[in-house]
Amino acid sequence: MAWTRKYLRINLTAGTVKVENLNMQWANDYLGQRGLATKYFVEEVDPKIDPLSPDNKMIFTTGPLTGTMASTGGRYSVVTKGPLTGAIACSNSGGYFGAELKFAGWDMIIVEGKSPKPVYLSIADDKVEIKDAAHLWGKTVWQTEEIIKKTHQDPLVRVSSIGRAGENGVLYACIVNDLHRAAGRSGVGTVMGSKNLKAIAVRGTKGVGNIRDPKAFMKVTYEKKKVLADNAVTGQGLPTYGTQVLMNVINEIGALPTRNHRDVQFESASKISAEAMHEKRPDGKSHLVTNQACFGCTIACGRISKLDEKHFTVKNNPQYWGASGGLEYEAAWALGAANGVGDLEALQYVNMLCNEDGFDPISFGATVGAAMELYELGLIKQEDIGFDAPFGSAEALVKMGEMTARGEGFGKLLGLGSKRLCDKYGRGDLSMSVKGQEFPAYDSRGIQGIGLAYATSNRGACHLRGYTVASEVLGIPVKTDPLTTDGKPELVKAFQDATSVFDSSGVCVFTTFAWTLADLQPQLAAALEGDWSMDKLNLMGERIWNMERQFNNAAGFTGKDDNLPPRLTTEPAKTGPAKGLVNGLATMLPEYYRIRGWDTEGRPTAETTKRLGL
Repeated sequence: MAWTRKYLRINLTAGTVKVENLNMQWANDYLGQRGLATKYFVEEVDPKIDPLSPDNKMIFTTGPLTGTMASTGGRYSVVTKGPLTGAIACSNSGGYFGAELKFAGWDMIIVEGKSPKPVYLSIADDKVEIKDAAHLWGKTVWQTEEIIKKTHQDPLVRVSSIGRAGENGVLYACIVNDLHRAAGRSGVGTVMGSKNLKAIAVRGTKGVGNIRDPKAFMKVTYEKKKVLADNAVTGQGLPTYGTQVLMNVINEIGALPTRNHRDVQFESASKISAEAMHEKRPDGKSHLVTNQACFGCTIACGRISKLDEKHFTVKNNPQYWGASGGLEYEAAWALGAANGVGDLEALQYVNMLCNEDGFDPISFGATVGAAMELYELGLIKQEDIGFDAPFGSAEALVKMGEMTARGEGFGKLLGLGSKRLCDKYGRGDLSMSVKGQEFPAYDSRGIQGIGLAYATSNRGACHLRGYTVASEVLGIPVKTDPLTTDGKPELVKAFQDATSVFDSSGVCVFTTFAWTLADLQPQLAAALEGDWSMDKLNLMGERIWNMERQFNNAAGFTGKDDNLPPRLTTEPAKTGPAKGLVNGLATMLPEYYRIRGWDTEGRPTAETTKRLGL
């Protein structure tokens, strides 16, 4: 089997390391990564705990296909209770860390308690040690990774760490691995910081054994890689332009949230798009250096970029002149259109700050957008911030990024997220968030289904928990009308359930532009013993979704939290194809509850929980 069947339990309070056997019945029912780790988490953690208390746990977890030759099989997730939302958090990352953890012989790491002093975890196959990290505390992610590699005298050690944002309590701090891949949303890095855990360093030399039928697995993974290569999105669009390929597309259909969702189209979208990243600057160089792939990935959507050394952000900062992780669509939108900023170089610089100090560019950028609106309304004064901060100011964006990274001045307030910021100034309605987590880069007046997906997402507003944009905009796997609510409850449920399985397998959700569950199923069946039929996978996706929902219900969330800000349900879009439309959540939500098998308060019924074995 592609599970190692072993995991580590690290108690930071006691300073102990235990090896435990994986519960194979749970693995059979919840697969791995998101599903299996969440099962462990909900069984062990009181839903009502404070996310930043030592009683919260965090689980670093791989899937059964992580580290295998399945395309994109390099994923890992971090499961915990999120401090930004108070809801279940599961944040997914690529790069090489997940595969390395598997190569060291571990399916998961469960981290408990709180260390009395800063520490990091060192894993070299079976040798696991809790080491002093006093010399790393206060360091950035980039510095931490470099120091650990030098200390271990091994450039192939893979490091997941937090920057100053995680130490300073930024509520949307990330855990960054491989310098610019991140478990990015919901504040998983904040929980890590609250435990005084600076980093996990892993070196594995065992590889992945126990594939049930190696020949069948090689054959089917080869066939499925060809499906990805032949697809217009995974074989052409993403390799060439990365996720940034969406900037002009979403702007044209009138669903690019602009200036804190006041508008749905950004007049400078073309200046911060994938095409702009490819164009030559006056110095003859382009912003984009190359694309980059995570472990085992045949898509290679990652970007490596280089700043214009004459730009105001870096002309006196040569440390940022080298090539580094480039803008993805979500970051480019959040740092750009969300604030009305059309300066590509400024966006890349702030994106580097987010990577370097470990904080989510989506929540940060959206919080800046809320702050700029509060500033323009006169509710935040210049003396509160220290400088002028209107929409469109690249200078203000850059200063806010630096202040948040360092935990200084107004940056401390920005680090709490848009909900707490807007509540402080008496305008909670201006936080573009669900359950306290900020929206990604799609306006739900122009893409109706994504509004329902945001409202019902178990981890707060999220596009990756039910990416109906694939169907509503790109026509994958079937084209649906983005401007109507018809059929969207069924669409959202189908996407949410399928994504639950993909997230639990160890492969990247971007494969779903080309693959359906019917493409994943034979890969799992070749790798794992037992029954991995389509019926089982469909039921498993539903089971995982409902398990997360039950945890949130027990934590105090109700149907009232499945909502959208009033701006999206009462203020019509002003331009584009969706002009005159608001999001029809009130129409979609009751039907969604019905087909989910939930009561009118959004709770799974006894019949549903029995059917799903919960």
